[in-house]
Amino acid sequence: MATLRGLREVPRHLLVCEKSNFGHDKSRHRHLVETHYHNYRVSFLIPECGILSKELKNLVTETGPYYFVKNLPVHELITHEFINTFVKKGSCYALTYNTNIDEDNTVALLPNGKLILSLDKDTYEETGLQGHPSQYFGRKIMKFIVSIDLMDLSLKPDSKKYERILWSFKEKKPLKFDFLLAWHHTGVEESMMSYFCNYQIHEHQPKIAVSTVTDLQCPVLQSSELRGEPEVSCSAGELLDWLGAVFCDAKLNNEPNSFISTYCCPQPSTVVAKAYLCTITGFILPEKISLLLEQLWGDESRNQQQPEEWKEPRKGSTVTCAPLAGRASVRAVETERTPGTRIWAFTLLASVSSV
Repeated sequence: MATLRGLREVPRHLLVCEKSNFGHDKSRHRHLVETHYHNYRVSFLIPECGILSKELKNLVTETGPYYFVKNLPVHELITHEFINTFVKKGSCYALTYNTNIDEDNTVALLPNGKLILSLDKDTYEETGLQGHPSQYFGRKIMKFIVSIDLMDLSLKPDSKKYERILWSFKEKKPLKFDFLLAWHHTGVEESMMSYFCNYQIHEHQPKIAVSTVTDLQCPVLQSSELRGEPEVSCSAGELLDWLGAVFCDAKLNNEPNSFISTYCCPQPSTVVAKAYLCTITGFILPEKISLLLEQLWGDESRNQQQPEEWKEPRKGSTVTCAPLAGRASVRAVETERTPGTRIWAFTLLASVSSV
């Protein structure tokens, strides 16, 4: 009974709902996406749509590449050559692969040049580096956070601080991990494939799955009441649950003979004749997600400006982002331009540096 009771309990979470407009200068959706550094999956759902625009389709197919490097020493990420080649000439992202942030040693490189290490107590003490206890382990300190500013190190290439950090990772406590790497830049520069040619490196493209859903039951959500109102509208949390069910291809009819799921669409609801669902899975950069959001917004805006006979009716679209690691919070942003025309954007946020 204790096990069943534990399964019913919802883990600690935070749901933040914000109402905004993508076209507003002070809209926070760009900042939220740009500071959500590591993304594993992006899905968008466009009701009353059977085919993507050419521009949006091109963006979907151009979300890669990213790279997998086997047994890469951490000291390779703090060399002046790496910093000057990748960190200073674009947005460079790195994340340890197949590590659990609450149990294992993990490393993340952020686009601002911060190298974040989450280390267990023994490893932390062996490195001899300065850090601070993780704020998520209560009274019993189990993990420590070490933050290294690569941009600051590059300004003082011969400093004692840099030599000490390099010595720590190369000799005192050598650390190796499998890494996911990606680099957003403009122009033709050094490639990661050639730079890490001495290691086992593989280039990957995100996986893309598309489908058209018919007769989709959708909950009703009122922008004036995001907490929901009985028999009038559902809450933002209920809509988030519904989105998760749709993206997992779960049945929403709560059939009595179903032993897999008893979930049903929140009420009140409406039925959409068709909806376009696209899911991109891989190591996806915030810059690519921003382009997708802007294109979705642009497509909706142009759809409003076209003559009636050219328009394909759309009731809205949804974007979700899933993190690779870290504690998560959820932010829901609604944008509304004209009555009956809405874009819903949901972002599941996590930050490795906050662990």
